[in-house]
Amino acid sequence: MADIIAAATSIPGRVPTATRFRGFVARSGRVFDLVAKDIPGGRLVITIIGK
Repeated sequence: MADIIAAATSIPGRVPTATRFRGFVARSGRVFDLVAKDIPGGRLVITIIGK
């Protein structure tokens, strides 16, 4: 969970529509992608795609 939060908060700027961000690395070494968008309450992580 901490890796996902860190990845989502590291995305700079505003994300008005659902966008896939690739190439995040968890502490375990696994690579994952995030689909996220900004909503009035903050940043919404829609899905996590593991490789």
